[in-house]
Amino acid sequence: MTPTTGTTPTTGTTPTTGTLGRHVALPLGASGVLAHLPRFDDAGRVAGTEVLELAEPGPWTTPTAPITSRVAFAAAHVVPVVGADSTPGRPAVVDWDATLAYRHRIWEHGLGVADAMDTAQRGMGLDWVATQELVRRSSAEAASVGARIACGAGTDQLDLDTLPEGEAGLAAVIDAYREQVRTVQDAGSQVIVMASRALARVARGADDYARVYDAVLAEADRPVVLHWLGTMFDPALEGYWGSDDVAAATRTFTDLIRAHQGRIDGVKVSLLDAAHEIALRRELATLDPEAGGAVRLYTGDDFNYPELIAGDEQGHSDALLGIFAAIYPAASTALQAFDAGDPARGHEILASTEALGRHIFAAPTYYYKTGIAFLSWLNGHQTGFQMVGGLQSGRSVPHLVELFRLADRAGLLLDPPLAAHRMRSLLEVAGVTR
Repeated sequence: MTPTTGTTPTTGTTPTTGTLGRHVALPLGASGVLAHLPRFDDAGRVAGTEVLELAEPGPWTTPTAPITSRVAFAAAHVVPVVGADSTPGRPAVVDWDATLAYRHRIWEHGLGVADAMDTAQRGMGLDWVATQELVRRSSAEAASVGARIACGAGTDQLDLDTLPEGEAGLAAVIDAYREQVRTVQDAGSQVIVMASRALARVARGADDYARVYDAVLAEADRPVVLHWLGTMFDPALEGYWGSDDVAAATRTFTDLIRAHQGRIDGVKVSLLDAAHEIALRRELATLDPEAGGAVRLYTGDDFNYPELIAGDEQGHSDALLGIFAAIYPAASTALQAFDAGDPARGHEILASTEALGRHIFAAPTYYYKTGIAFLSWLNGHQTGFQMVGGLQSGRSVPHLVELFRLADRAGLLLDPPLAAHRMRSLLEVAGVTR
């Protein structure tokens, strides 16, 4: 809703501009709940207060039949036990009830869950012991309700400080990948082959990437998803696929896909570059289906997902997105519109969340997980604003205040009184008073 300064709020909606250059705010009713939010100057000092009348939640619906027009996964986060030692470097202690309940909410909205991925803090707080338990528990829960799940298999059980160079290092990477692929497959989940920091460190060029992925894909018992994660998400992946040049890296990537087409369900590309993704999507569409079947492009672009999922006359992207964990009610409703033959409505709903997505994934992008956990807490999905590894400190108070505003504008504060109460509590603890 539209804020004013002072004590008398006004109502209405503030439009955002979508990728097609048109206003895409959804009409939202007023909840009658007021939130007093600080305004900060460039130095971070409180420069005033605005009164915001929160909107009612958006016109979200749960599907009555499986979603078929797009294959869509939400990459979900994990919730720690509130009293556990979740300081940096400590083993993750996961609140399994809250963590799995969140996944059930995603499944209830017709989306698949991509688990044990970057959003779940792989390499940023979730250790391999906890990851294995997450894979097993989430896969069992998915099977219990007949839901779609895919889990990440990487190499993060390796200690980069002791990883040998050369052939020994490559062998260690292959063995680590194999262990994780088997863990995911034994749990009954589809495999997402994650990008590897260890491989980025020991690979000497494109041939080493081909060799490692040849060995990993040979382990697959069904088609996998290949994940290309950009350096904005993980700076340790610089030079992945053997080159800092995106065009050269893309050639290595597509050569690998062509060599193993029958073992690859799709690719998730997280480079935040819509033009690159569209070009790659069109190249994948030229693959010979008799060589192993179609290869999907699952967008991992948390900036440009509305236009990429909506697509064009030559095709569209499917989705495997961290932002979908934050906006799952809107994402589901949008995909239902695509299913119903109303792509304009589907795009409109997705575009109405774009400003929120761009803010959550703003640089430094790898702290986007903090925003997803924050919105989960505001909406009552976890009792405390805490994350494994203490990552709740990854975003500033001004950033979180703006996230609150944008979530309200998108109709994604699902319980306005609770959200207002929790925002007020956070501000009081942070020393921001009106």
